[in-house]
Amino acid sequence: MTKFMMAALAAGQDFSSLRNDSGLDLGRIRIELLAGLTVALALVPEAVAFAFVAGVHPLVGLYAAFIVGLITAVLGGRPGMISGATGALAVVMVSLVATHGVEYLFATVVLMGLIQIASGIFRLGKFIRLVPHPVMLGFVNGLAIVIFLAQLSQFQVPGTAEHAGHGMANGEWLSGGSLYMMLGLVAATMAIIWVMPRITTAIPAPLAGIGIVALAVIAFGIDVPRVGDMASIDGGLPSFHVPMVPLNLETLEIILPYALILAAIGLIESLLTLNLVGDITGQRGGSSQECIAQGTANTVTGFFGGMGGCAMIGQSMINVKSGGRTRLSGVSAAVFLLLFILVAAPLIEQIPLAALVGVMFMVVIGTFAWNSFKIMRKVPLTDAIVIVLVTVVTVFFDLATAVVVGVIVSALAYAWNNASRISAKRHDTPEGARVYQVQGPLFFGSSEGFVELFNPSEDPHSVIVDFADSRVVDQSALNAIEMVAAKYEAAGKQLQLRHLSRDCHQLLSKAGQLMVDSDDDPDYQIAVNYTVRTGVLGAGH
Repeated sequence: MTKFMMAALAAGQDFSSLRNDSGLDLGRIRIELLAGLTVALALVPEAVAFAFVAGVHPLVGLYAAFIVGLITAVLGGRPGMISGATGALAVVMVSLVATHGVEYLFATVVLMGLIQIASGIFRLGKFIRLVPHPVMLGFVNGLAIVIFLAQLSQFQVPGTAEHAGHGMANGEWLSGGSLYMMLGLVAATMAIIWVMPRITTAIPAPLAGIGIVALAVIAFGIDVPRVGDMASIDGGLPSFHVPMVPLNLETLEIILPYALILAAIGLIESLLTLNLVGDITGQRGGSSQECIAQGTANTVTGFFGGMGGCAMIGQSMINVKSGGRTRLSGVSAAVFLLLFILVAAPLIEQIPLAALVGVMFMVVIGTFAWNSFKIMRKVPLTDAIVIVLVTVVTVFFDLATAVVVGVIVSALAYAWNNASRISAKRHDTPEGARVYQVQGPLFFGSSEGFVELFNPSEDPHSVIVDFADSRVVDQSALNAIEMVAAKYEAAGKQLQLRHLSRDCHQLLSKAGQLMVDSDDDPDYQIAVNYTVRTGVLGAGH
């Protein structure tokens, strides 16, 4: 573990928030511990269910929830976030386990973690900034729907649910009195969570809901599905275990594709959850640190018989809504989960699933961006389409696909919007030169439109292209400038560039297109004219 900590420190990460937790007063400690207990209770059925999805023993999911949750709570980029085994990763793991066995899964999780650590060291987490707000809204709404659909499996006869790992499971539905009792307990839990803050804030409302409903069920002997009906959570401490796989190129060829996919999905979900929790808690930054934390957690998990994991938006929302704001809540959640496995399994297995479903339903209500319905008519049409598209793709496919699709569509919409804005104002100088004042960015999307702005056959001998209101962005722009210059050169006329910004000047100079440079042009924003060397990039050939 030391080498991973050193790697994180070498990457320049800030662990000051870990020190700040030491100044907690007794009131804050109580809130954090109770929030952690609430999260731990909600983690148990989730971890067991995702283990079933991946085709591994329930303890493999529980160990992953403990180890990943503990390490990310200590090293992560956002205090208050909760990590553990997730369905988004489980659906990828299932084919690997079915084909090659659980040992290959452990090896894959180790490699997945190393890839995530490398992503953090090279600060790739900052690219999460490129995810537009409409994609975030679609992500939140889609994930809220997925969480809701996942809870519906608890309304099915225990043992009949066939989890696909994403959304609603197939199974035999409860009926008659069992169904009505389940619905009643869920409604009672939700009512307690809603009313409790108006009575007292001494106990987190979700914990109060779970506790009261569980006591009522146990006291009156109500026959409803309980945690123990899913699987026994009784076990011992996780033990160090080197994955029993051949250390050769063939093994790498098997596990590398899965490791890359798992690492990407894990980081996308973690970093989006990081931003979401940050919006609630008023915190910023920490994306690269979170990558290293997730990678370290998964690497260690792979050596201790866990299935790997990432940030969990549902549990993170439970934590922050219960008052969890520091690393202590995440650490305590992991410790409580381990205590459940070691000593409290018989008690935890008596908790009715209805109480946990009620908590998750309240999470869904709190997570879903209800204001998105109101803003749909106020935002541009493309943004509204992206919100709906990301929501739908998240529900029917997976989060990673939804985010990639959303970013691509947003980028294409942005490129099209800017490509359509290229234009030029024309006027003639007293000396007889014609000036084209270009409006809008010059890049691959607008390069063709830029070329069409000019008419060499009708223009005078001297033509000036003014870039004061434009920017030269990429090679397509360079090609377009050279193509226009070549047309004027062929017509025996002179083309000059004016008002180049510093970055545009640097780009054109590097390409070797500027023939006249000026030492008295420090800012590249004054009226100094540059002629264009043609034939550098082969434009028009």
